[in-house]
Amino acid sequence: MHVFVTGGSGQTGPAVVAELLAAGHTVTGLARSDAAAARLGSLGATPHPGSLDDLGSLRAGAEAADGVLHMAFGGDFTDPDDMSRRDRTAIETLGQALTGSGKPFVSTSGTLVMPAGRERTERDEPDPAGLAAFRIAGERACLDFAAHGVRASVVRLAPTVHGPGDHGFIAWLVDTARKTGRSAYIGDGANRWPAVHRLDAAVVFRLALEGAPAGSVLHATAENVPFRSIAETIGRGLDLPVVSLTPDEAAGHYVSPFMAAAYGFDGPVSSTFTRELLGWSPKQPGLLDDIAQGDYLYPDMRI
Repeated sequence: MHVFVTGGSGQTGPAVVAELLAAGHTVTGLARSDAAAARLGSLGATPHPGSLDDLGSLRAGAEAADGVLHMAFGGDFTDPDDMSRRDRTAIETLGQALTGSGKPFVSTSGTLVMPAGRERTERDEPDPAGLAAFRIAGERACLDFAAHGVRASVVRLAPTVHGPGDHGFIAWLVDTARKTGRSAYIGDGANRWPAVHRLDAAVVFRLALEGAPAGSVLHATAENVPFRSIAETIGRGLDLPVVSLTPDEAAGHYVSPFMAAAYGFDGPVSSTFTRELLGWSPKQPGLLDDIAQGDYLYPDMRI
């Protein structure tokens, strides 16, 4: 299969591109810069110049492919409505290019769209007032194409996709612990944090492209980790005290109110349906092992 990929040069994208190529697919990747084009080329993919706002480039890439994988997402995080609009417009452009073809179209969301408080499944509805509600419009835009001759599906990634070079939530948490001299959690720290290793997530994307039925919602999540355990693992690794913060204290401790809300969010999700549908079984190290033994705690190892 010839796959057109957006976001292939990002944090998770290179692992997905490598997984697709190793499985015998060919990949063309959207590249908005020379650096992105070089990264894609080094992986064995063909760069395709353009950006999420270059709708003609998106359309051309999709029309020339046997399937599309959309992972790119960005913009100004102080303006989530604009990010949502850009993502939805890109998804609609890609999907329209595939309409009536029966080709696969896999788009990306995140499990933080789900309501808090109990383990949510792939069949549960997202929370329109939730922490990542700005991603819901993109989900719906993609899934709508299932009724228009496209094998459309959505992969919701865990908020932490860990592995070498991760610069997301856990890296920010480690940096905050270093700067403040303490590793913190909120309240009793029992809130659960979904996580998946990058290489395991890459397999979900490949399997979705190869065989997920139209209209599928999938969860790329290997485990739900108590946040206190994350803070304790960081504290041991950095030899720092581990402390509990109130929500008010957390608002001043972390880099932004959004981060404080995210770190206190109890958002466990199930991936049972995804595992059964795709035959997926996570095989890589878990988050706590990756924190303790990976590069999170060692700045000189970061890439």
